[in-house]
Amino acid sequence: MPSYSIGQAAGLLGVSSETVRRWADSGRLGMDRDGSGNRVIDGVSLAAFAKERATGMHPVPDSVPTSVRNSFVGIVTAVRADEVAAHVEIQSGPHRLVSLVTRESVDELGIVVGVTVTARAKSTNVHIDLS
Repeated sequence: MPSYSIGQAAGLLGVSSETVRRWADSGRLGMDRDGSGNRVIDGVSLAAFAKERATGMHPVPDSVPTSVRNSFVGIVTAVRADEVAAHVEIQSGPHRLVSLVTRESVDELGIVVGVTVTARAKSTNVHIDLS
């Protein structure tokens, strides 16, 4: 089972090392010591904590029924459009999403920099790289 240092866990969670230490000291995040005495977090515990922490961070409105499970609420940070297509960039927490949509869709939905949108992804091609 993989284990992570405080710094590695902080990077994966998008917080400072000090925040991870506080969570561990308060008992919110389980931590052990390795053979050298260094504090480490086991991968299973870290994954469960990350999932729990993310719950509700980017809520998706319930008013839109959908079968798509990969939804990201975020703010539009850039729109570049020509006569036919538009390149839309969205920041959803630590995630930067880029979508190529029609110019007509951008105009009809009123997508401009600064509006909140929900990006949905449903794909048969998902690539996973081992870090």
